[in-house]
Amino acid sequence: MTQAQIKSVQCLSPTGLHQMSYKEWGDSSNPKTLVCVHGLSRVSDDFDMLAAELANDYRVICPDVVGRGRSGRLLDPQYYQIPQYVSDMVTLIARLDVTELHWLGTSLGGVIGMALASLPGNPVRKLILNDIGPEMDAAALARIGEYVGKDVRFATFDEAWNYVRAISLSFGPHSDPQWRKLAADVMHQDADGQWVFSYDAGIAVPFKATTVHSVQADTQRLWAAYDAIRCPTLVIRGAESDLLSNQTVQAMSQRGPKAQIVELPGVGHAPTFLHADQIAVAKKFLLA
Repeated sequence: MTQAQIKSVQCLSPTGLHQMSYKEWGDSSNPKTLVCVHGLSRVSDDFDMLAAELANDYRVICPDVVGRGRSGRLLDPQYYQIPQYVSDMVTLIARLDVTELHWLGTSLGGVIGMALASLPGNPVRKLILNDIGPEMDAAALARIGEYVGKDVRFATFDEAWNYVRAISLSFGPHSDPQWRKLAADVMHQDADGQWVFSYDAGIAVPFKATTVHSVQADTQRLWAAYDAIRCPTLVIRGAESDLLSNQTVQAMSQRGPKAQIVELPGVGHAPTFLHADQIAVAKKFLLA
């Protein structure tokens, strides 16, 4: 099957129930399952090209993390944090009825993957971390925080996709059609015909509440989680990434799962998997 099915699963937060939407590619009876999880303000559609390429080898599952895309919203935005996201993914995995899976996570999706893969008895057998690690550059986090949750509106789609390109130049070179896809995947027209982002602005609430102390504590927790990972791990780093330093990547190759490292030239944070060479890196590791 080369066309995705859009499905959903009901999940629980401390303030109630919500739906998490996901795209399913490939044969649903295939025991080989790949879960692909997007970045902070992105969506499941980011993985369309990669999923189509791998659909003959895997049952590929691409969720919209709660608060994004087709998924529901949380009643209390303070819960837009890793414990809630991991809980939702555990519910999704139960729905899939699998005991083993491979995981590819971009940025936030990689943090969720690290947290899940660190737990005793977890189902992750291979892990790809796309331009993310336990330690993140504070200036890069501040850069992302400048635009996430901002109430921006555009009268035309041309204005919208040019804005997405402007704030996403670190993704590396893309054609105009690719930039339009990257924008169309995360934007929609509201009731007034304005183009707006398809995420709950509340996702920025915990993000903007971070302090130097909380970042340090989070870093310690993430290193502890990383050190607990036992499955083969690949770190894909954009060579120009301002979020994931070369120093952190080198440490990741020496401790915990002792990750394999691949650096992609001409790309920052984060590779989009809209290019054949990027897809090939992931495919080689997953199918080895």
